[in-house]
Amino acid sequence: MIRILDRKPLCNDAFEDTENATNWVQLFMLTDMHSVLQQNWFQLILVAVFGFITGLELREYLQQRAAEIKIKPGLKFGTSRTYTFVAVLGYLFFIIDPTLLLYVVGLAVVSILLALFYYKKLQSDHTHSIQPIMVLMVFTYGPITVLMPLWMLVLVFVVVIFTLNAKPLETKLVNAIEPNEIFTLAKFLLLMGVILPLMPTAQISEHIPTSPFKIWLTVVVISAISYLGYILKRYVFKKQGYLLMGIIGGVYSSTATTLVLAKKARRLKNANFSLNAGVVSATGMLYIRLLVLISIFNPLILMHASLPLGVMAFLSFVAAFLINNKVDKSTSQGVVETSKSNPLELQVAVLFSVLFIAMTVITQLVITHYGYVGLNFLSFIIGFTDIDPFILSVLTGHFQGINAHQITTAILIAAASDNLLKAIYCYLFSGRKNTQAAIISLLVLSALTLAFALVPAFY
Repeated sequence: MIRILDRKPLCNDAFEDTENATNWVQLFMLTDMHSVLQQNWFQLILVAVFGFITGLELREYLQQRAAEIKIKPGLKFGTSRTYTFVAVLGYLFFIIDPTLLLYVVGLAVVSILLALFYYKKLQSDHTHSIQPIMVLMVFTYGPITVLMPLWMLVLVFVVVIFTLNAKPLETKLVNAIEPNEIFTLAKFLLLMGVILPLMPTAQISEHIPTSPFKIWLTVVVISAISYLGYILKRYVFKKQGYLLMGIIGGVYSSTATTLVLAKKARRLKNANFSLNAGVVSATGMLYIRLLVLISIFNPLILMHASLPLGVMAFLSFVAAFLINNKVDKSTSQGVVETSKSNPLELQVAVLFSVLFIAMTVITQLVITHYGYVGLNFLSFIIGFTDIDPFILSVLTGHFQGINAHQITTAILIAAASDNLLKAIYCYLFSGRKNTQAAIISLLVLSALTLAFALVPAFY
């Protein structure tokens, strides 16, 4: 027993020594790898390999393009070995002269050669400029390797390869996307990336408890979420059935989707269960949309809102799929035409910002004069309109005397009344028989959501 006990410390020491040795080996390997990456011979080989592969890929690209348009290959700026030498020269010129004069001179010489080459191509009626661009790109491999981490060179190389192979995708995008949508997206990116950071973050006034930055941030986020649903409907799922229409349309607007499906149901001779399932699934996306907005603008409320909204989203999708299972597989599922309205139009953004400010002011006045009870009553009334401006006003506003639990209650009440509005839409615009399953489901979901809101013990 004594010998056995005496051996335990030795075993522990041995284990500790082994663990220390492992750590030292790992540290040595990391240090050694870092030193290898800094060695000139390794960088030279890396640049040469990437230059050579770029030349090979460009050669294959030119051959495929010549075969597609059925012409003989035009003039070529060397072979893959030429691109290897260009990459090596760029690296050597960069490290030999610290003043970078040699690299600039080399770049100038290469540019002159490329200009003469392109002039010759123009004389032979070949205006393709991909080769000169690729030569200049390869010439920068050396500076990228020296000045930046290894992943940057790999990323540039991958972007080059992907771009050279993006011809089929480019053709599809050109044929599918309308030019005015690109212009609208450019304006949106300008407003998001330039105007938004310049917005003041200070509260506007006592009567408007929010800042210009938050106002425009809400516009950007809502537009981005709606645009995602728009892109999915218009370009990814062009021929969408009713159920998929409801799920994707719910990302854009569950109320608008319900109205479109209700009008579609009115023209049908008999009730279509798939269409009813689409209406209910759009409401399921409403709850998910609310969770996303809460996560972005006020994550502290998630501890109160995640359970009721998550449960209601789950119940909505369960009801939608149960209804959809009643569909006769031999009948047509139907296809819904996608809307061409673009949620990134500036008029929509301006209108939303005005509604957001109005909702913020109204909410502030109601809370000041009527308190928590007035907020709940306002939430129910707002549910019969567009609830996004109201939801974002309570999430981003600084209202005195209102806590996270009360904000969650207001959101749930607004969602409940919005479901009631969608049930009324189905009743009025579709005929009761064609959307009876959807109407009953929406009324049940509305009642359950209201129960979550009025019984605090649930969350």
